[in-house]
Order: sequence, then structure tokens, then C-alpha cells
Amino acid sequence: MVYEYIPKGVCSRKYVFDIEDDIVKSVKIEGGCPGNLLGISRIIAGMKIEDILEDFKGVCCGAKNTSCPDQIAKALEEYKGHAHD
Repeated sequence: MVYEYIPKGVCSRKYVFDIEDDIVKSVKIEGGCPGNLLGISRIIAGMKIEDILEDFKGVCCGAKNTSCPDQIAKALEEYKGHAHD
């Protein structure tokens, strides 16, 4: 299933996830820091949503109270909340 999310409070502008059976098959990230976000997208490919949430939820970027990893966690939490609607 393709799931799109618009992050808030970060430089990246959009996340497009391909999720199957609560496993992130891939994520494309628009905007933000290209190298870091490409690395993150490669790291989480093939991971279970719950494992990503455990690692990424609450990560801050400098003085911000969020980050791209934290926004990825928020996106996946929102996905899980809507996946069973």
C-alpha cells in the first residue's frame, strides 16, 4: 500500500511509503538533507513499523522538538491508526 505523509517542522516536504504487512518496503523523501535522508530510507527498507517507531520516535534535530526520523515515526503511527479504518 502506498501511504503519503506531509511532515511538519522539518526541511523535508513529503514522504511516500510503500508498506506491506506492517513492513516498510521503501520510502521516498522529498526535500531535506539528501544524503542523510537517502541513508535513512535505505536503513528502514525492509523493517517492521514497530522497530522503526522504537528507534525514531522522539529524535530531535538541534533545538527543534522534532526531526525527520521523528516525523517518519509520526507518519507511521498515523498510518497504523488509519490502516484498520
